[in-house]
Amino acid sequence: MQGPVRRTRRRTAADYQGSIRHVLHDKHRQAADKDDEPLLVDILNWVDARLASGGLLAVGHRVVHGGQDFVAPVLLTGPIIDALHALTPLAPLHQPRCLSPIRTILSLRPGLPQVACFDTAFHHGLAPSVRRFAIPRSFDKHGIRRYGFHGLSFEFIARRLREISPELAGKRTVVAHLGNGASLCAMHDGASIDTTMGLTPLDGLMMGTRCGAIDPGVLLYLQQGLGMSVGEVEHVLYQQSGLLGVSGLSGDMRVLLASDDPRATEAVDLFTFRIAREIAAMAKSLAGLDCLVFTGGISEHAQEVRQNICQRLEWLGVEIDRAANDRTDMCIHTERSHVDIRVIAANEEVMIARNCQAALHDPLIASAVRGFTRQKL
Repeated sequence: MQGPVRRTRRRTAADYQGSIRHVLHDKHRQAADKDDEPLLVDILNWVDARLASGGLLAVGHRVVHGGQDFVAPVLLTGPIIDALHALTPLAPLHQPRCLSPIRTILSLRPGLPQVACFDTAFHHGLAPSVRRFAIPRSFDKHGIRRYGFHGLSFEFIARRLREISPELAGKRTVVAHLGNGASLCAMHDGASIDTTMGLTPLDGLMMGTRCGAIDPGVLLYLQQGLGMSVGEVEHVLYQQSGLLGVSGLSGDMRVLLASDDPRATEAVDLFTFRIAREIAAMAKSLAGLDCLVFTGGISEHAQEVRQNICQRLEWLGVEIDRAANDRTDMCIHTERSHVDIRVIAANEEVMIARNCQAALHDPLIASAVRGFTRQKL
């Protein structure tokens, strides 16, 4: 029998050379310790000790939900933090974790500019037919629409494809970001055309502990028929479903692939079936499929998952090279395949740094940074 898992909270400083991540500083604390301050003090002091005399000019953050109002990187202020906190019901697992270090740094260094980069921003240009739900228009004023997520990952892949080849960037591409959270993005010429997540990060593909798309009638029945509270339903959908719920074993794909339990096999089968079905739907939105990109922890490390998905898509002209897939080469398609198949490691941290740098060139944000720099001097 396994002993209890000791969960930790972690802050890491890393440097990147291409796709290689070099960990420079790593601190852990027990997850039960909800205080971010000691970890952030450690890492800020570590950064200060290694920077030139100019010091730290700004901190960039990934914020999962930007709602209707935040579609580009923004300088964080008290009212903006409050507005982002108001979006917590739309991302209850993620938004509090995003805002906690922001508030802590604000208390530690109130003059240090902080920039928020939003996972929803990449999808803000979705067409009305893609972003609208088939519910009364009166709900529009409440911001009820499809937003999409994993935008920093998809934005990195869009840029990486352009770096590899302008021709490749112009192809009709579906990107599969598969990890504990999972979603697809149909993109063309670096723009999001369609995506699987909706109003919240609960929608779309089956995930580690989240159910993905589900018949709304199931939720009504859980409450009306089984007498479950809203909080209980939320807990089931976010933390007890997905791979964990179907297998009854784990939400970790590595555990399931190593298991001979038929429930684990069924969970993996359902996971890949749902992904292949939604890739076909994304191809419809693109009016075809020229390129399929795998990114994220499961995509990058689970050869069996990639192979299973691609085999389900052979009717679309997808043909995987098994040897290349086993090696996790960047290109894993055969010469006969009508669709390019690539494995590309996403780097959301680099996208945050790039977006933060771009935001600092905004005249208003640049003025705030100069003011902070003068305070330090």
